[in-house]
Amino acid sequence: MSVRRFDLEAGGTSFSFKSETESKIGFWLSKYPEGKKRSAVIPLLWLAQKDNAGWLSEPAMRAVAERLEMAYIRVYEVATFYTMFRLQPVGEWHVQLCGTTPCMLRGSETLKKVCERKIGKIGAVSANGKLSWEEVECLGACVNAPMVQINDYYYEDLSEESFTKVLNDLEAGKQVEPGPQVDRITSAPIGGLTSLLDETLYDGSRAKSLSSIPNAPVPEPSEPVEKARPKDNAGQPNEASKEISGAASKAKVETAGEKSVNSTVGEGAPKAGFGKTKSFDRSRKSTASLGGAGASKSASAAKPTLNDERRPEALAEPRENEKDDLKRVSGIGPKIEGVLNKLGIFHFDQIARWNRDNVAWVDGYLSFRGRIDREQWISQAKVLASGGDTQFSSRTTGVKKDEG
Repeated sequence: MSVRRFDLEAGGTSFSFKSETESKIGFWLSKYPEGKKRSAVIPLLWLAQKDNAGWLSEPAMRAVAERLEMAYIRVYEVATFYTMFRLQPVGEWHVQLCGTTPCMLRGSETLKKVCERKIGKIGAVSANGKLSWEEVECLGACVNAPMVQINDYYYEDLSEESFTKVLNDLEAGKQVEPGPQVDRITSAPIGGLTSLLDETLYDGSRAKSLSSIPNAPVPEPSEPVEKARPKDNAGQPNEASKEISGAASKAKVETAGEKSVNSTVGEGAPKAGFGKTKSFDRSRKSTASLGGAGASKSASAAKPTLNDERRPEALAEPRENEKDDLKRVSGIGPKIEGVLNKLGIFHFDQIARWNRDNVAWVDGYLSFRGRIDREQWISQAKVLASGGDTQFSSRTTGVKKDEG
């Protein structure tokens, strides 16, 4: 972006907001808490530009800084960064011509020539002060390319002839309707609509009253309704229907019984034959469940005891009353170190000698779920027992030395 500077000569020495703008200023300031008024700098600069014939003079910017209790340079930085703020005088009707790719492909280069011929070089103001122009980036109306923004409104679907007419009419003080300058409604097809032309689509005549609201919740019946059973000629339920009904009821009872036992025994219980309508043997089911997968799983998951032969060798107290700092093993913190000490583990060489049974016992007793192998306690302990340092222990040793 090129350097943008204020026109100090054209700006004069003073500026004041119009009286009707004060309510707008109050509106924007009310959006921010006390002490955060500077957040309103962009909207206030925009209002100042509108009150200053479409551009920002140095006095106008200084007035904004005073309102917001901001340093002048901070307001200057905002005003010079955003190209929406114009720092040079503009005409009564300022044209912002989009020259980005879609508009360029649709003829914006021709519109530039109209501006040069009618107004002058880019940035110029016409001799009568009515018109000025600049080229800008995309204005977001590509479907109506080529287009321009004049003051606050878009003029779209322009040609050399229609654009020239728009400028001539504005210069002459005539009212010009913004929007597409062809036979088109916004971005609809040129020439008018080609589908959905039936007027009854829009006058409400096709609307039908609803007997109920679609997808509305249906209230539950106050009492269960018994389904009608087939009846014989005398009007009584026939024997076949009774037999079927009885079998269904019996199946429901048996299924409910199975569910009850399953929920009592636990998820590990076998579920063979669940939901079948054959006779249900509760004693057989309970026995199988209690002696099945659930029980074996529970037994295997039982916590090891202190008398388990897999328990690692333990000491009653540290050798020579000086225990190793087990926290130098990555994965052992103060709490785990205390637990290991209570189990008679005080030295690195004790951990270094653990076999697979020992690891399984400690893992199960302390509910580690593979932590010892995952964090490689044994390999770390072997290095530390031999007097070496691991990458982790060297860091912790250094910290302790620094703290000491």
